[in-house]
Amino acid sequence: MSALQKNFLWAATTLFVMTVLMCSAAMGQTAVTINNGNGPKSRSIDIALNKATIIELPVAARDVLVSDPEIVDAVVRTSRRTYLLGRKVGQTNAFFFDESGNQILSLEIKVERDLAGLEAMYSRFIPDARIKIESINDNIVLGGLVPNTAAAEQAREIAARYVGNEEQVMSMLTVEGEEQVLLKVRVAEMQRTLAKQLGVDTQAAFSVGEVAFDIFTANPFSLVGQPLSAGRQIASFTPGGDQYDATIRALERTGLLRTLAEPNLTAISGESANFLAGGEFPVPASRDRDGNVIVVFKPFGVGLGFTPVVLGEGRISLKVSTEVSELSNEGAFTLQGGVFIDPTTGQLSQGTGITIPALSVRRAETTVELPSGGSIVMAGLLEESTRSNIDGVPGAKDLPVLGQLFRSRDYQNSETELVVIVTPYLVGGVNQEQLAKPTDGYATASDIETALIGRLNAVYGVDKKAPRTRTLQGPVGYILD
Repeated sequence: MSALQKNFLWAATTLFVMTVLMCSAAMGQTAVTINNGNGPKSRSIDIALNKATIIELPVAARDVLVSDPEIVDAVVRTSRRTYLLGRKVGQTNAFFFDESGNQILSLEIKVERDLAGLEAMYSRFIPDARIKIESINDNIVLGGLVPNTAAAEQAREIAARYVGNEEQVMSMLTVEGEEQVLLKVRVAEMQRTLAKQLGVDTQAAFSVGEVAFDIFTANPFSLVGQPLSAGRQIASFTPGGDQYDATIRALERTGLLRTLAEPNLTAISGESANFLAGGEFPVPASRDRDGNVIVVFKPFGVGLGFTPVVLGEGRISLKVSTEVSELSNEGAFTLQGGVFIDPTTGQLSQGTGITIPALSVRRAETTVELPSGGSIVMAGLLEESTRSNIDGVPGAKDLPVLGQLFRSRDYQNSETELVVIVTPYLVGGVNQEQLAKPTDGYATASDIETALIGRLNAVYGVDKKAPRTRTLQGPVGYILD
């Protein structure tokens, strides 16, 4: 290397080091000054990533050794001043020797991320939190206390964006507030149905001269599918050898359905919980290679699933899905049995068919935000359906008055009102003696009470001492905050 190249390289290195030192000074980095020869020869220092530290030596150094230059780079400015630059997160050491080869200084160096900026962000955006930040190699560990789960998630996201990689952030934050949420759901439904049928069937057998006539009308009820009741003959006329019969089928059916379900479920903030009170019914799905029917089971009943997130004092975000379903013959699927050869008789036989029931379902799924103890109507339905059919003999059914003898009327009306109300509560654990159970106070009746009075459970009067579990002292039911 020529003298001109050496001078150029020295000038570039000096300019680079001075720039780094100016940035370091602006960001609060201080120099490390080593005492005279009587001071310690071994020290530990921490250097922030991409920042520099100045080493001032008491005597002139001849050689400087850095075990891992990729972690720390040493730039010798003078014989007594050296610049150490943190280039990569990690640990290394450096040694300084004088002209005689004697060790002047041994440094144990740790290069870590500068977390001062992250701490400033937490003080600005999450002032109620007391977060402690520690660095492990190139990773960040968050500890301390936060007021709620939402603040913990915000702290983790800020740290992930600060580092640039979400996998390098480990959260060990502790939530101070209550994190258990009890969700009370009330599903209330009223359904009223009305069905009316009116039809007249006629039958006439008479002759005109030598020609005999036999007329018969049986008007179907195409809406309901079948008569609500069996027909009754109301008139029969037999003049001479002729016969005339009339059968009337008239009935009105009124139905009322009341559904009330109150599933309750408790879960920790941020975790999902599911609840089902009902059962499962089999549904044929396919066949295997041997021809065997593969059956899957479908659930039905009262179901509840939700994921709560406590956002702050008195604020709860809920992702709720609730369902009330029951088996129904309306819409059921019937599969007829096939024809097969009976191995015992060798004759063709009709296989037994199967009927797969349908489900009557009321389902709602949404995300809401409520305070603890507040209620909201999550879903509602107001429905009215009216259907009417007239079946009869063309032409004859349109005759005034007499047309009723040749037609039938089928009428259906359905009115439904459905409301789903949700109420979340922040709850905590209590002593089990403070909780009431549905079985409290129950006792089986004696044989004499069952045989003579027909009782299934014992009845306690004023003069009889009830079991201890029957007497409830103080508030009963759910313990809520």
